[in-house]
Amino acid sequence: MMGGMAGLEGMEQPRPRSDAAAARWGIPGADRTPAPAPGRPVSVSVDLVAEPTLGEVRLPSRPQSAGIARRLTAAVLLKQWSLTPQLAEQAVLLVSELVGNAVRHTGARTLALRMLRRRGWIRIEVRDPSRGLPCLMPVHDLDISGRGLFLVDTLSDRWGVDLLPRGKTTWFEMRVGDR
Repeated sequence: MMGGMAGLEGMEQPRPRSDAAAARWGIPGADRTPAPAPGRPVSVSVDLVAEPTLGEVRLPSRPQSAGIARRLTAAVLLKQWSLTPQLAEQAVLLVSELVGNAVRHTGARTLALRMLRRRGWIRIEVRDPSRGLPCLMPVHDLDISGRGLFLVDTLSDRWGVDLLPRGKTTWFEMRVGDR
């Protein structure tokens, strides 16, 4: 899935943030931040160098962002935190569900991803500007679109929603064996 991202230097137009964020994580040596185009907010280039373990990474509220969030999660859990592939795979699935829910149900323009680690636990958060609460459907009511929180509830050790003055953070936590 990493094809098509080489040759960013020669582009006249800034690429969509989603591609640039993926390029930052997928291409070795892609740590040169392009200068922001005239008239574009400077925060765009700041977002590109953001790292989900240091602060939140802002993503456009589009279906492609679920894939970016999956790649970010896998990179952090496997490369940075050296967690097991099984745990990383489950966390990647849950991140995809939370980002997918935010994209489908909130009408937001952007959302934010953050990852935290403390002794014995990881916590992954997806923040969006909607205060509408996600609801966990009973199993028999599940259809294609209702399985997300059921998976989160099943595969995570804890999960929840924190209401914010503007919006909410949906999060899950998983136990990890600290080596």
